[in-house]
Amino acid sequence: MRVGFDARGAGDPRGIGRYVRCLRAALDATAPEGAEVLDTHRPRACHVFHSPWIDGALLRIRCPQVVTLHDLIPLKRPGEYLRTGVRFRLRYLAVERADRVIVPTAAVARDAVERLRIEPERIAVIPEAPAPQLHARPPEEVAAVRERYAIPEDYLLWVGGLERPDPRKRVASLVAAPRRLPLVLVGPTRPWAEALPGVILTGLVPDDDLAALYTGARALVFPSDDEGFGLPAVEALACGTPVATCDVPALREVLDGRATFVEPADLAGLMAAGEAASRPAPPPPPWTWADAGRATWAVYAAVAG
Repeated sequence: MRVGFDARGAGDPRGIGRYVRCLRAALDATAPEGAEVLDTHRPRACHVFHSPWIDGALLRIRCPQVVTLHDLIPLKRPGEYLRTGVRFRLRYLAVERADRVIVPTAAVARDAVERLRIEPERIAVIPEAPAPQLHARPPEEVAAVRERYAIPEDYLLWVGGLERPDPRKRVASLVAAPRRLPLVLVGPTRPWAEALPGVILTGLVPDDDLAALYTGARALVFPSDDEGFGLPAVEALACGTPVATCDVPALREVLDGRATFVEPADLAGLMAAGEAASRPAPPPPPWTWADAGRATWAVYAAVAG
């Protein structure tokens, strides 16, 4: 079996890039005998084509297509997102026509059934996982990374993309919430984020530094009021760091019993929960990228017939 895989999203600094990179490596590691993956967004002579992000979904294609749908938030909240043009609608039409749709949680699967009328039997729930390099780091490594970014010994952490304000991430509201500890925001920035008062911005950091920043934090605070999976929370747990998060369906599904939940409207309570967190943190869910790779190969086999 020859699978065409659109790997163009691997350079994305956000969670989509992490998904593309980790799944691509897992597919190589778990490939059945005689199977191969080709990095291409023009799937000629392929038995299956997989677009691991909606931007690569093809409307016209001659082989079975698998599309990963990370969430449907732009469809659920159209007044807050500008992606509503013809090109945007055509991408969702391509998802509707896909032979299989991979989603990270049952919560996204329910949204796909409701919003896109995709039959449940065409949906495969395949969770994500922390990257192998994201694990707890020793105290001397944590101290060196804190010194590199001028971060104090005790701090709260948020991880994500800061290229533009994202209504569901609620970073500005998080910054405005009362707190006692410093708040460190990790991720690529733009001028709007650099104007946020009273926070420490690291910008985009290498994975080794990210693991150390996770390890050294009092807690990860995760204020999103909607998510498809919540990968930073799972990464934090993999580094031994407690998580305080808002109680929304996908996060409850992934983190139940592993995080402190607060109501989405209570960001002061979220900060207080983060500051009150103690170790040891629960372990992350046991699912791995190797598990995701094997499950994805099973999807390919099903659509290839």
